[in-house]
Amino acid sequence: MEKKQFQAESKRLLEMMINSIYSQKEVFLRELISNASDAIDKIYYKALTDDSLTFDKDSYYIKVSADKDSRTLKISDTGIGMTKEELENNLGVIAKSGSLAFKKENEAKDGHDIIGQFGVGFYAAFMVADVVTVISKALESNQAYKWQSEGADGYTIEEVEKDTVGTEIILTIKENTEDDNYDEYLEEYRLKQIIKKYSDFIRYPIKMDVTQRSPKEGSEGEYDEYTEEQTINSMVPIWRKNKNELTDEDYANFYAEKHYGFDKPLKHIHVSVDGSIRYNAILFIPEKMPFDYYSKEFEKGLELYSNGVLIMNKCADLLPDHFSFVKGMVDSEDLSLNISREILQHDRQLKLIAKNISKKIKSELQSLLKNEREKYVEFYNSFGRQLKFGVYNEFGANKEALQDLLMFYSSKEKKLVTLDEYVSRMPEDQKYIYYASGDSNERIEKLPQTELVADKGYEILYFTEEIDEFAIKMLMNYKEKEFKSVSSGDLGIEEENKETEESTEQESKELFEAMKEVLGGKVKDVRASKRLKSHPVCLTTEGDISIEMEKILAAMPDNQNIKADKVLEININHEVFASLKSALEKDKEKLNLYTNLLYNQALLIEGLPIQDPVEFTNDICKVMV
Repeated sequence: MEKKQFQAESKRLLEMMINSIYSQKEVFLRELISNASDAIDKIYYKALTDDSLTFDKDSYYIKVSADKDSRTLKISDTGIGMTKEELENNLGVIAKSGSLAFKKENEAKDGHDIIGQFGVGFYAAFMVADVVTVISKALESNQAYKWQSEGADGYTIEEVEKDTVGTEIILTIKENTEDDNYDEYLEEYRLKQIIKKYSDFIRYPIKMDVTQRSPKEGSEGEYDEYTEEQTINSMVPIWRKNKNELTDEDYANFYAEKHYGFDKPLKHIHVSVDGSIRYNAILFIPEKMPFDYYSKEFEKGLELYSNGVLIMNKCADLLPDHFSFVKGMVDSEDLSLNISREILQHDRQLKLIAKNISKKIKSELQSLLKNEREKYVEFYNSFGRQLKFGVYNEFGANKEALQDLLMFYSSKEKKLVTLDEYVSRMPEDQKYIYYASGDSNERIEKLPQTELVADKGYEILYFTEEIDEFAIKMLMNYKEKEFKSVSSGDLGIEEENKETEESTEQESKELFEAMKEVLGGKVKDVRASKRLKSHPVCLTTEGDISIEMEKILAAMPDNQNIKADKVLEININHEVFASLKSALEKDKEKLNLYTNLLYNQALLIEGLPIQDPVEFTNDICKVMV
């Protein structure tokens, strides 16, 4: 029997396909099952226009059988089969697709889409097989043929006997190597696992003979084993069912079955779009943050199916970073895939799906915030930080889309509030949205800098996460109201005793200059405070870098020693001020002592480290003596 060579393709090309195109060897079974499904689809297409053909779906299936003794794996179908010429054209030319040609010829007909639009999939079999044998009998043909190949050296075709229409692909599985365990492709449990993973939603039954056990009669603890033919795939995916037929429990079960998380979904989103691009999607907002969410190991992305066949486990391009917590899947018939079906071409369809999904997630979160506040707060406690990161990320490109989803703890409401809620209850004379930063709500409440704003009756938002101030700096304003830190130089609050204050500040000029000299560059200025009521001292800042931002930047691995421009503010109505003036007139050493003590106190209030703790404790002792 003459061995024929692959047309115009070299051994190097086939080796490249086998070793480079596919990321995992197990996908060979996905490809062969998809081809088998195509073969059945082709009979369906024929039946649409040929009255002599009837398509009874129950008569069509795919069977997977493994024989460990002969090391063979067989994938058979009851599809349309192939003639000798089709075997030559479809299998003899690498990257030639019979499915693609068939689709082009039948584009005007309604019916199932053809999955296999590229011809490389069949050759994935050589990743796990030394020999690939194809036995096929075409519809309306009396003769069957056997195509056989051991790889790039060519193939043979001969006549054989086959009773039924359809195709059998028989793989002689390779022997194990140090790097690869090929035996797994002969194991029942592993084959079932691969079928469920990639081909669970193929529309025709995928059958296997499955080993079962039953108790032996009259023998306790002993079992008989027998085989039973079972359908492995579920066939009808949940996302193609009518939403009205599905319950919350159905979605929760799907979430668990797909191992999207160990928690329960807080919210599910079922999307069916049939427009310029067709796709179905089921998205989940998790209840709890995954344990590895903020680690390098976490991968964002949705499962991507093409017409029910899993293409990618994690398609990162379908989710923006700020919605990376969303789990779920997308199934589309319209995506342009490359020859291996594993890598998406970055085309308009993919971008359009991603854009629509992002809008849908935002809309559902807004609905959750409006109608199920407690659930939204639960979600926000888990993933609010990611939304704030989204405001800051990409130079604020997404800030308009995300700002209405943000929440912060309120000094008045004693709970999380939105920016819209804050602005809606601002008094007419309030110019800014005020905020204070610190490690916790409890610490912020005790900050001296909050006294004046709180005394005016203005609401203060508490920022307790590292990202908060960075996000707000990027946001800049909300509904034309600027954000203002209670520690900023100008609070925008007019004081009634302005003339008295100017007079006192002029009298204290010498004192403040002397204190600034004592501190020697540690602060940009020392001045009388307009914000302190009961506390003697505090630190404020000028410029874009706040004290909290300084602390966060200092903790980063690439610490560039960025410092905030600090101002030491003294409460001129406090008893301490009189002691400072007295020390200036009578005892310069005591002035130095008091200045350093007040500065270090201000550092401690802010949670900043004291440069010399020993000196600080000694200074306290000096005051006590």
